This record gives sequence, C-alpha cells and structure tokens, in this order.
Amino acid sequence: MVQERTLPNFNAATAQITKQEGLRLYEDMVLGRVFEDKCAEMYYRGKMFGFVHLYNGQEAVSSGVIQAMRPGEDFVCSTYRDHVHALSAGVPAKEVMAELFGKATGCSKGRGGSMHMFSAEHKLLGGYAFVAEGIPVAAGAAFQSKYRREVLGDENADQVTACFFGDGACNNGQFFETLNMAALWKLPIIFVVENNKWAIGMAHDRATSDPEIYKKASVFNMVGVEVDGMDVLAVHEVAKKAVARARAGEGPTLIEALTYRFRGHSLADPDEMRTQDEKEYWFSRDPIKKFAAYLQEQNLASQEEIKSIDKKIQELIDEAVKFAESSPEPDPSELYRFIFAEDN
Repeated sequence: MVQERTLPNFNAATAQITKQEGLRLYEDMVLGRVFEDKCAEMYYRGKMFGFVHLYNGQEAVSSGVIQAMRPGEDFVCSTYRDHVHALSAGVPAKEVMAELFGKATGCSKGRGGSMHMFSAEHKLLGGYAFVAEGIPVAAGAAFQSKYRREVLGDENADQVTACFFGDGACNNGQFFETLNMAALWKLPIIFVVENNKWAIGMAHDRATSDPEIYKKASVFNMVGVEVDGMDVLAVHEVAKKAVARARAGEGPTLIEALTYRFRGHSLADPDEMRTQDEKEYWFSRDPIKKFAAYLQEQNLASQEEIKSIDKKIQELIDEAVKFAESSPEPDPSELYRFIFAEDN
C-alpha cells in the first residue's frame, strides 16, 4: 500500500511563467536527469569508484529552487547527492563529470569525487558526505552576507543561501541548532528539505515523532512551507517567495519538498526495502514528463522544441564524458596542495 501525504493545492496557471522561463526550467531538469543516467552507465563500466548517489526523480527541487536565485552570486550548499545541485548552480557538466572520474580538470581538481563537489566561482559551498554536515556551513555563509551588509556597510552583500538536505538530516542536532540561530539572527537562508521518504533503508515515517517536517519551523517562529517536490512550478513559486523574503531581511524559510528518488540510495544499493507498488506510484509522477506535458498544453513549447532540448543535452553529456576520459589525472607532485590556504 502506498501512503501519500495530502499535498497543498497549487494552480499552475497562477505561476505566470514565460516561455523562456519554462524552457530554462525544463532544460535544467533534463540536464540533471541525463547526467545522472550517464553516471550510472559510467559507474557500472568501472569509470567511477566509491559511493555514487544519484538524484533521479528529485530534479524539480534542484531546478525549482536554484533557478529562483541569482546564478554565481547566491550560495548553494548541498549533500552527498550533489551532482545535480552543482549543475543547477552553473558548474559546467564537463567539470562535474571530470570530478567523478577523479581528473585534474574536475571542479574539485579530482580531490572531491562524487560527494564533495565544490566551486568557489559558482558559489557552490560543497557536497558533504555526513548527514546534516552542510547545514551549519550554509548558516555561516548566510551570516557573512548579513554581517557584510549590516556591519560593514556593503550594500551589495544581499546574497541568499540555499541549504539542501534530506529528511534523515531533520533528526540531527545540527538541524535544530542551526534553525534556532538562523531564526534568531534573521539570516538570509532557505532550508530545503528534500523529503524522498527514505533515509537509506529507513522509512521516514518510522524515524521521526512528527513526519511533517515543515511544521518544525514554527518552534523557531520561522516560516515553514510544504510543497509538491514533483512539480517544478510549485517549487519555483515557493522558492521565489522565500528568496525575496530572505533578501529583504525578513529571515529564513523552511521548505519541505515532498519528492522521491527513482533509484536506490546509491548505485551500490540493491533497493530491496521499497515495494514495487510504491515505486510505480512515484514513477507515474515523473517531474520531467509532467512538466514537458504542461509546457505543450499551455502552448509554451512545441514537441519539436522539447525534442531539440533533449538532443542538445544528450550531446552535451556525451561531450562531458569525452572531456573527462581525455583529461589528465592529478599530478602526484600536487598531493599536498589544497590542504592549506594559498596566496593568490
């Protein structure tokens, strides 16, 4: 039996989305999906090593939130499921792929691998292997924005930070401590809970005293919102409002996006804990197929335009693989580089 929380009503027509915005959101989601599918192929071909956690099914959350922010200016903090967050933040697909191959041309110079994507240029604060590890880091980034603006008088320091984490992180101390600080200091931060129902093999409803995570914001006098994480327009609308509030100095927002990962916890996970009925239910709500149909129904995109984007992204990912394969390994002489800060 599939258990599903009743989702808030959302009328897509109220989104007032333009054709340009719609195509941008669709392209970003397709980029994430095709990239992750190629990662699975490369992993099983022995091109990648270690743990690789894919994002398939959750694309509407990454695209909906990050595309509501300023690329290259606002901060994004991720988890160990970080490839697609990096792509949405603007890190080139070839650099993300090269990082997964452990090459020197990767965004983390081949040092980070799957779980530690980082790009100072794109304000990507990193992926983090430990559950909830990135939450206080994101708060630090939000604090420095507020400090620069209010104490140092830098009027341009109005950056917002988006902090992504899963439902499993919401039972950790960092979650509660950081939400308290963020609310107390009115930090310009958005906490995005990607509730995909499962913390590895532990069902969310079995692991918490109150499965409705967004309600926990009320304890800290913080705005808490529940949204359909399989609907990119719903996520995008909620994110835009949260970003505007944060940038205006009105404090943080906790967004709980109800979503689902289409693959196992990692590529090493046989995925035997979830029932086939549950998976089929969520597969039928594929956010990319759903949004492609919406764009065509609203005359925002033709079938040819959709196919053109699909083809463009497939070619981009194929090129990313070629780039990664042909890139050099990190030089052994640089083994001790990037451990300590270096002068520019």
